[in-house]
Parts: sequence; C-alpha cells; structure tokens
Amino acid sequence: MAIVYEVIDVPFPKIQRGDVNRWIKEIVYAYHDKKLGVISFVFCSDDEILRINNLYLHHDYYTDIITFDYSQGKTVSGDLFISLDTVKSNSEKYETDYYDELRRVMIHGILHLCGFNDKTFAERQTMRQKEDEALTVWNLSMM
Repeated sequence: MAIVYEVIDVPFPKIQRGDVNRWIKEIVYAYHDKKLGVISFVFCSDDEILRINNLYLHHDYYTDIITFDYSQGKTVSGDLFISLDTVKSNSEKYETDYYDELRRVMIHGILHLCGFNDKTFAERQTMRQKEDEALTVWNLSMM
C-alpha cells in the first residue's frame, strides 16, 4: 500500500503529502470499505495530458484527469494523471481556490478507483456528491 507522487513538465504542487495521504486513506477505507494498493499521482502539463489522451484513449482534447484503474477486488490501485494547467484554468473559470480544485480532481480519480463513474447525468450527480463528502472530510480534518 503506497501513494506516490510524480511530475512531468511541471513544478511539484505545494501540497502536504502526509495530510493528503491520510485523507485519501480515510476516504478509501472508512467511506468506501476498500483497501489501498498502489496509487500514483502524476502531475503534468496540458501538453502531456493531451498526449496521453491521444495515445491511450484516442481522444483529442484536454482534460483535468485521466485515471488508469488497476484495481482488483476490494484493493484500489491506479495511475492518476492530473493536468495542473487545466486545474488552474478550471479554478479560475469556477472561481475556486486552486488547491481546492486540485483536491477535488485528486479525489475524483480516487472515486473512479472505488468504482464510481461519471458517464451519465445520474452518475455525475453521484460523483459530485461523493466529491463534496470527501472534501468535507478534508475541511473538517484541517480545522
């Protein structure tokens, strides 16, 4: 069980890895009754996420996150590529704090690994509810 962080073409974001790790573990274990395998957060640029989107998913557009799910049974594992450029532009667009938006995107990927999808309207509503619940846990733990 490990959470690792990497960067490609961007500076490392100013996050407290220990706090983030505890938060993710709490969400995975306590809220979704899953086990933690290996989670890799890869922070990258828009150019890199577009390259990954083209190469592996055959999509020709930018996105904030791409989740590669390697989960087996109750053990969640995966690679989560996050475009810090898109996180920044979305935080400006939605008038949210950059790090709040980054945490939302990070937990979004974790929720995918826990089995939640966002293809349909109903799934997107459930995903947003689960993101909000996880962010509330974060905010309460940081008080």
